[in-house]
Amino acid sequence: MNKKELGDAVGASFGGSKAMGGAAVDAVFDTIAKALARGDDVQVAGFGKFEVRQRSARTGRNPRTGEPVQIAASKAPAFKAAKGLKDQVNH
Repeated sequence: MNKKELGDAVGASFGGSKAMGGAAVDAVFDTIAKALARGDDVQVAGFGKFEVRQRSARTGRNPRTGEPVQIAASKAPAFKAAKGLKDQVNH
């Protein structure tokens, strides 16, 4: 399922239009992204937790030359599924 199909399904689930469903999906994703950019976690009960994880600086290797390359520290978004979501997927 892609983002458009998700928006269509959301719109259909509450009797709204496809455009309303798409706008709702966009609003949710935008809100989650803004919260993560601020460094906040987003926890949805029964679904999961979106968080920002720190990646430390490290030394990598250039695959072409084998030469060592410094990789800078960075932040990465992460998602941890809740038990309820895991149980629903596994049954």
